[in-house]
Amino acid sequence: MARKERHVSETPATQALKRAGIAYTEHPYDYVEHGGTAESARQLGVPEHQVIKTLVMENERGEPLIVLMHGDRQVSTKNLAREIGAKSVAPCKPEVAQRHSGYLVGGTSPFGLRKPMPVYVEAGVLDLPEIRINGGRRGFLVGLAPSVLVTLLGARPVHCAIAA
Repeated sequence: MARKERHVSETPATQALKRAGIAYTEHPYDYVEHGGTAESARQLGVPEHQVIKTLVMENERGEPLIVLMHGDRQVSTKNLAREIGAKSVAPCKPEVAQRHSGYLVGGTSPFGLRKPMPVYVEAGVLDLPEIRINGGRRGFLVGLAPSVLVTLLGARPVHCAIAA
């Protein structure tokens, strides 16, 4: 059965991509509370390794940062802190993450953030031919070249992935 095409209205993320002239594809899916990247990958028929999570974290001074990670991996906060020269890094509470990013948790995109934050990307993400990453709304991913993370966001490659 062919998947019906659904158009997703613009988000700050898609507006930022359009302003920058970045080509992307839209991939809406049925959002499932706590389904995570496993659920979006299943619905869209792509490997979970290609679905990239946008995680809002903070260092020991409470300064926010974004980490882009493979859907089937977790962040070693110890390794991340060491790589970025921080004493410690921890995930933000959902309401704090929302305040920093301007997005609901589950719909956080690294594009079109409310305020600028440093962006770090697991180095292996950049080796993928294409990625799916949140488009700024729950149940909506965009497909694009991983190089966009570096060229548009200035994402710095790090090695902090551990098995999920």
